[in-house]
Amino acid sequence: MTFKAKISDVSLFKDAITTIGELIDEGIFKATKDGFGLIAADRAMVSVVDFKMLPLSFDEYTVEDEVKIPLNLSNLISIIKRATSRDKIALELKDNKLEITFRNASVRRFVLPLLDISEEEIPPIEQLEFKAKASIKSSVLRDGIKDAEVIADSVIFETDGKIFKMIAEGDISSSELVLEKGSDALLELSSAEHVKARYPIDYLKKMVKGYKLSESVTLRWATDYPIKLEFKALDRAYLNFVLAPRVETED
Repeated sequence: MTFKAKISDVSLFKDAITTIGELIDEGIFKATKDGFGLIAADRAMVSVVDFKMLPLSFDEYTVEDEVKIPLNLSNLISIIKRATSRDKIALELKDNKLEITFRNASVRRFVLPLLDISEEEIPPIEQLEFKAKASIKSSVLRDGIKDAEVIADSVIFETDGKIFKMIAEGDISSSELVLEKGSDALLELSSAEHVKARYPIDYLKKMVKGYKLSESVTLRWATDYPIKLEFKALDRAYLNFVLAPRVETED
């Protein structure tokens, strides 16, 4: 079981792992010829994280077949946060443990034990069929979620293919973000029909931290249907989230 990797782009790795840790407390990373990544659901099965760093993200990348690396995310994040932008990170599997080395003026080494956990069944997110797609600036989505949080604990995403809206409604207050086609903040918008769905803000707040990886985010959703948020760090890595809708029931 061989896995070795070296990373000089510390911020990409650190930002991705810390964002994932907002939702997932433990998971099984997989290293394959196609890259290093993780697909995992949160404990409530409300959201799914789909992350991968492609081989070209690394200075060096060596793996034999598929290697599974089950880790405690909190412990991993505590270590990764100790890295500075000047460090180079080396990852290596040794004796059923992950050795993490920071090299700069000094050499600092940490060892994480692999967990004994089984793979959980992940919702089949690749089978989702979305009706609408919007690509917007990540900072605009982040601010829209912050605005909505002032008003309510959920936010509505709506589009008719011409206008994109985020709406939050409280007992007496409301907020609305509107982006029209042609706006500098709205990079792409398409929809097969009028779509509208409500999602919990506490999850979206955590997911939108993916803005650190990409200046833009692509949203895919449908009426009362899961939403997918896609952050892509050029052609080096991607961090996607799928979130279940909050469907309001009438009394």
